[in-house]
Amino acid sequence: MELWILFGTFAFLLLIGTPVAFCLGVSSFATVLYLGLPPVIVFQRLNSGVSVFALMAIPFFIYAGDLMVRGDIARRLVALAGSLVGHLRGGLGQVNILASVMFGGVSGSAAADASAVGGLMVPQMKARGYGVDYAVNITVVGSIIALMIPPSHNMIIYSISAGGRISIADLFTAGIIPGLLLALCLMLAAWIVAKRRGYPTEAFPGLRAMGQLFVSAVPGLILVAIIFGGVRSGVFTASESSNIAVVYALLVTLLVYRTLSWADFKEATFAAVRTTAMVLMVIGCAASFGWLLAYLKVPTAMVALLQGVSDNPLVILLLLNIVLLILGTFMDMSPLIVITTPIFLPVATAFGVDPVHFGVILILNLGIGLCTPPVGAVLFVGCAVGRIPISQALQTIWPFYGAAVFALLLVTYVPALSLWLPALFH
Repeated sequence: MELWILFGTFAFLLLIGTPVAFCLGVSSFATVLYLGLPPVIVFQRLNSGVSVFALMAIPFFIYAGDLMVRGDIARRLVALAGSLVGHLRGGLGQVNILASVMFGGVSGSAAADASAVGGLMVPQMKARGYGVDYAVNITVVGSIIALMIPPSHNMIIYSISAGGRISIADLFTAGIIPGLLLALCLMLAAWIVAKRRGYPTEAFPGLRAMGQLFVSAVPGLILVAIIFGGVRSGVFTASESSNIAVVYALLVTLLVYRTLSWADFKEATFAAVRTTAMVLMVIGCAASFGWLLAYLKVPTAMVALLQGVSDNPLVILLLLNIVLLILGTFMDMSPLIVITTPIFLPVATAFGVDPVHFGVILILNLGIGLCTPPVGAVLFVGCAVGRIPISQALQTIWPFYGAAVFALLLVTYVPALSLWLPALFH
């Protein structure tokens, strides 16, 4: 009965449009009252959920990414990407994807990527004769590359949701090859669609122009090296690196590029505060929800249930992926990471899956959910940038969606894609 109250209250509140944080908090409170436990437990767990030092990295990474968005970094990265791959079939589509790889290493946010890169690329693609649906679909699905490339704050949320036992540095490292693999799959899909539609290529600008564009983009690219190199080498923690990222972003945008106005600075600061407040509220409420799941032995029951279905790890991973893909269509990413990690991580490890490998699977899977209605936040951003209805984008998104799912299957069933690079640093 306790589980019916927990999940029933949560589902009901979600269906009537209640914000996810309140869904988690109210359902936890109702279940605690039914169990006869002290109601203060909910607030204690909420407090302990956000009183984790590693969480300090999230607001500063969000802030650094927002400063870079408003400081002209995206335009320079797009220009560099154009010089590298613009001459391929469907050139601007390829540029869009490569720009997402570069900008993802700066922002770590799919929504920021879709907004910044899409805001630059979609109008250019429309002006050059590309279909607006093609431009939006590439922007939307390509933006989830940012979730895999450091600094992905969702990797930090996963580590904390797993009890803080998983190295953030290992997770950052593990996401690099899957992120690049996803980019290659999307570039192949973009090439096929562009060839079928007869889209043009762009003129190669020459090595001299490419070098100039690279030099212009170097200050932004250095941020990636600072974050990844510092955390991976142990020079500083993820939380410390996020503070350094903010200081560096301010120095670059104010002193090097001189593109950050006072209005942009204030807007970036307020936006980072709002986003951080929403994320931490969700994490705190989800912590009490997750504690109840453990108290009611849901992970143990889930392991037993799936063991009754099959003892083959390949089948279990397929089932977990299907469940996560379905859940990703109804909920946003951050709360899903916090809710599903305590349930599915024990299942995965019981069948011999490395926790770092499962983290990469989880992040990529839920990232695909951001492109899927009815709650696909990144899909909404992309359609808003392209000014087209979601129904129009969905009619032709399937080649790119299929490419992302194909990358997910490769990452799921070839653990070395996630684990080889972290192993080199041990």
